[in-house]
Amino acid sequence: MAHIHDLTALELAAAVRRRELSPVEITEHYLERVGRLNAEVGAFVTPTPELALEQARDAEALLASGAEPPPLLGVPVPIKDLNLVKDVPVLFGSATYEGFVAPVDDSMVERLREAGTIMLGKTATPEFGLPCYTETYVSPPSRTPWDLSRSAGGSSGGAAAAVAAGLAPAAHGSDGAGSIRIPASLCGLYGIKPTRGRISFAPILPDLAGLSTNGPITRTVADAAALLEVMAHNHPGDLYLAPPPEVGFTEAVTREPGRLRIGRTATPVVPGAVVHPEVLAAYEKASALLESLGHEVVDMPPAFGDSIVPEFEKLWFCFAGVHPVEPSMEPKLRPLTRWLRERGFATPAPVFLQAQSALQTATRFAFLVMNEYDAILSPTVTEPPVPVGWFEDVEDPEETFRRMERFAPFAATSNVSGQPSVNLPLHWTPEGLPVGVMLSGRVGAESTLISVSAQVEAAVGGFWADRRPAVW
Repeated sequence: MAHIHDLTALELAAAVRRRELSPVEITEHYLERVGRLNAEVGAFVTPTPELALEQARDAEALLASGAEPPPLLGVPVPIKDLNLVKDVPVLFGSATYEGFVAPVDDSMVERLREAGTIMLGKTATPEFGLPCYTETYVSPPSRTPWDLSRSAGGSSGGAAAAVAAGLAPAAHGSDGAGSIRIPASLCGLYGIKPTRGRISFAPILPDLAGLSTNGPITRTVADAAALLEVMAHNHPGDLYLAPPPEVGFTEAVTREPGRLRIGRTATPVVPGAVVHPEVLAAYEKASALLESLGHEVVDMPPAFGDSIVPEFEKLWFCFAGVHPVEPSMEPKLRPLTRWLRERGFATPAPVFLQAQSALQTATRFAFLVMNEYDAILSPTVTEPPVPVGWFEDVEDPEETFRRMERFAPFAATSNVSGQPSVNLPLHWTPEGLPVGVMLSGRVGAESTLISVSAQVEAAVGGFWADRRPAVW
């Protein structure tokens, strides 16, 4: 029999329903792996073994009662440490929040609990989720399990490291400028950034400009669809509502996508960004594969120009100041965070509003281009995984920020537009490093992306889901 951590989330759920595995057995297996491997992988900032075992025992009691089990009963799914789990510490990746305990659950956390998942702990995230790499003062760096000298990315770096290292079968992530798709690319995983308004941040976390959303990180398309199915919900007071999906997300896994018209571009919107040859190889491989599956793949004109970059920066600077920090605690902030916050606090409110207006105008014109296609193919990032510390091996935080922009110039456009977008783990370098490609879809059309992702996954067999790093 396979090891427990070899099984997918849906396989685990099925084994629990058949009484072949117990929730406690599964939870103890993963907790042992977290205890043994987390220090070198940097996946969890706050493991919660007592809570996990309590939830596992509750799951066993539910099974024993004869009640109909929820869809993911007994499946461990950790929560990113930007989100609230009642009575569990939440650091937001920052030493300035040490000692703070979440007063309530996020509504998305409630949905995952109602689906029967087990909360193994909180996964590591960079300070306030701002960088695209996960290196903090509160936990070890998050490393891609494919090469532990290299970064797992961010801001869902801990979540991706956990899944890729077999410390969880699936994980919750969130994405404000690529924060699900970037670490999914660097860790060889499938990740979905849903349509804006698909998953509520209620009751406390704000929607703001609608850049960020929650979403799943998994090894398989079916697992991601199952998690998205239970995570999707709205709450009174949400600023954004996604259109209803074409079909259910789990149903979309087995639905043929039909012949799609797919636009493709590998031109970064950030000036000075250079796409690595291995990233271009992944992009060309994906183009050829999609064509072989019967889709029309054509080069497309730019949808966004580089004029959106300074406008997006203004929003990012201002959002860096959303988390309140006591003046006495500010010395505990990392240099990049201080630099971002200084610029945010120096941005007048009218300038912020003008930037948001400019991005909305640019998006309206971009859709005139993008709506000619069913999906858009691009690289996810410009390079394979970089060494831990690479972004900060300069003393100037501004240069760190510019490196981030050049490393991840593709993903944030989907956050600006609100489109759904996925990372497909289709390529590995000769050195064994994963390189993903990105498919972005029409607003509300996650089901189409899931269908074509499942088609691609089936075409490559076990190429991505069955690959294992040495730490496995």
